[in-house]
Amino acid sequence: MNPSFKFLLALIISIELSLKTSLTTNLLVIVFAVVYLLTQKIKFKSLLFTLLTPLIAAFTIFATLYWFAPQPNLENALSLSSRIYVYTLTICCVSIKTTAEELARSLEQNFHLPIKFAYGVLAALNIIPQMKRAVKQIRIAGMMRGVYLSFWSPVLYFKAILVALNSAENLAQGMESHGYVEGAKRSVIVAVPLKASDWLWSGVILILVNLALFTLK
Repeated sequence: MNPSFKFLLALIISIELSLKTSLTTNLLVIVFAVVYLLTQKIKFKSLLFTLLTPLIAAFTIFATLYWFAPQPNLENALSLSSRIYVYTLTICCVSIKTTAEELARSLEQNFHLPIKFAYGVLAALNIIPQMKRAVKQIRIAGMMRGVYLSFWSPVLYFKAILVALNSAENLAQGMESHGYVEGAKRSVIVAVPLKASDWLWSGVILILVNLALFTLK
């Protein structure tokens, strides 16, 4: 499915399930999301991590609404806590076979978002590994001088910000040297097609979710 449609579909489902309480629909979405992830051959460790990560947040919501509420309601507590898994698993379904670069290109080409948005996202994503290496190098350089820069050290982040500003300037110069002009029409190097099956699958999934949402408790 088209990356933009996958993202929009997950967003719509999450919004609808947040507006209307339906424990059965939440559980159905969770089950189908897990099945989809398994069909995409997700690693067991990654799936286990995905299921365990939201457990604390879901348990906190359940405990607050069921054990500490003046009028505990088991169904309401389960419904609201299961939403955490709905949000987590739907986003996981979007990201498992879609890279951030593909999503940015798709939003630019198919949803006609500004080119600055796509290039800004791609630039930010590509600069993250450089920032990690820069922070590591800064800490090592400090240790060689007998200065330990902890994770909370403001000096570390001040130096990292300077590195980021320098990298941003180099990136801007590199884009200009490759012919980038803001607002100018650009050719597409990697096309992200929008097929009829994208509309079909999106419509079918939305219809099924809404049928379950308004017919099941």
